[in-house]
Amino acid sequence: MPKTILLPLLANGEFHSGQDLANALGVSRTAVWKQLQKLEGLGLAIESVKGRGYRIPGGIELLCESQVRAGLNEQGSALLTELAVAEAVDSTNAEALRKIEQGAGAGVVCTAEQQTAGRGRRGRAWVSPYARNLYLSIVGEFTQGAAALEGLSLAAGVAVARALEKSGVPQVQLKWPNDILLGGAKLGGILLEMVGDAAGSCQVVVGVGVNVAMPAATAAPIEQDWTDVATISSAAGVAAPGRNALLAALLNELLPLVDNFEAGGFALWQEAWQKLDAHAGKPVVLTTGSEQLAGIARGVNERGALQLETTLGVQSVFGGEISLRVSE
Repeated sequence: MPKTILLPLLANGEFHSGQDLANALGVSRTAVWKQLQKLEGLGLAIESVKGRGYRIPGGIELLCESQVRAGLNEQGSALLTELAVAEAVDSTNAEALRKIEQGAGAGVVCTAEQQTAGRGRRGRAWVSPYARNLYLSIVGEFTQGAAALEGLSLAAGVAVARALEKSGVPQVQLKWPNDILLGGAKLGGILLEMVGDAAGSCQVVVGVGVNVAMPAATAAPIEQDWTDVATISSAAGVAAPGRNALLAALLNELLPLVDNFEAGGFALWQEAWQKLDAHAGKPVVLTTGSEQLAGIARGVNERGALQLETTLGVQSVFGGEISLRVSE
């Protein structure tokens, strides 16, 4: 659905009368009403108050390429080869994969106001309301195949945590292998997808989703505790970072990571990840398919494998279609 021309006028969260909107756009009141219907079709809440007009409660910040680029540091700006900002895509990872098919290389970033078929690990849907959260995917190029990617999703988690901290969202923790947590609630996640030669030259899409201002009604399908940047900032009594500023902060951390990761691997990120480990020393249960494995989480090794202490000793468990939860 093309972005309605009415949306930028309502983005500030203030009331605007129907006539003022019609005058500003040079259209009829009927045309304004039709545009409002389109906004509701995007999942945006439109408040109507007789005598005052219409507004989007709380307002929204639309993504703006120039604002994001203005927030990049020198390294981030140099590594960004393309920033594709879409209104809606099935998923930003899928969009990045399509760009790879069209010849895109390292440094291409895809983001969108909304995902219509956002994906998480294990085939789960990723709830992606319009203009409320961040969804981004970065293309990276590697020469040593899948072996060079070990621990990349964990390192990406560290990069996201650093970006959030620099944006005023401290005390973020990481859940192996790819979740961003705060206070045990999910704040974001990471999804990697690879194309090319598993033993040689390949391209990798690093997908990141961060909850920024998730509407509670939209989040109803989420089957676990969740939080967002707005809630965290409000509890701390500080202003939440804007979506454009936060996206720039994420790219400042993630672009160098993707560019340099193959040279040093996860070993350079292991210590930083361990300091953010949400389950260090805790009893956990790993589930894959119908099988379960219980033990004590003892961090990760230099390859990013979870170190699980069991009655048989410490076992290395690599990521994949595995879920981890704290043992009851």
